[in-house]
Amino acid sequence: MKKIVVITLSLLLALSFWNCEKDDICAEGTPVTPRLIIEFYDAANPTVLKNVTNLGVIEPTFTEGIPFNGVSKIQVPLRTTADITTLNFTQNGSDTNSTNDNIDAITFNYERINEYVSRACGYKTLFYLNDINPIVLTADGNNWIQNIEVIQPNIETENEVHVKIYF
Repeated sequence: MKKIVVITLSLLLALSFWNCEKDDICAEGTPVTPRLIIEFYDAANPTVLKNVTNLGVIEPTFTEGIPFNGVSKIQVPLRTTADITTLNFTQNGSDTNSTNDNIDAITFNYERINEYVSRACGYKTLFYLNDINPIVLTADGNNWIQNIEVIQPNIETENEVHVKIYF
C-alpha cells in the first residue's frame, strides 16, 4: 500500500511540474529593478578610483543602513514608490563610534517607469534622473564629498556606472 501511495504522489508531483508554464517561475538572473551604481574617485586626482572606508548609506527614516568598506564601487536602491530618494552617506558610519560620523545627504530626483517582466516576476522599475537638478548634495559646511557627476542618467541596468562621487 505504501508503494502505491509513493508512486501516486510522485506522479502527481511530476504532473504538476509538467503543467507549469514558463512564466510560472521567475528564473534566477531575470532583470529586476536596478540599483544605482556609484563609483568613488580621489578628488585630488579625479581619474584615480578611491576606496571608501567605513561608509554607511542609509535612508533618513530607516534604522538600518548598508555598510561599505574597502570598495570603490557600490550599489544602492532608489525608492520605487516616489520620484525622489534621499540617502545619507556617512563617512565612518559603519563603525561603532558615532562621534566621528560625517553625514552628507544626497537627494536623487528622477522619473520612474514600471516595465512588465513576466507573470511570475511582475514588474521592474526603471529610473531616469532629471535633466535639471538630478542630484542635490546638501551643503552643511563640513562635506566630505567634494563633487558628484552623473555619468549615465538612465538607470535601466546594473551593468554600468551611473554616478561618480569625488572625495
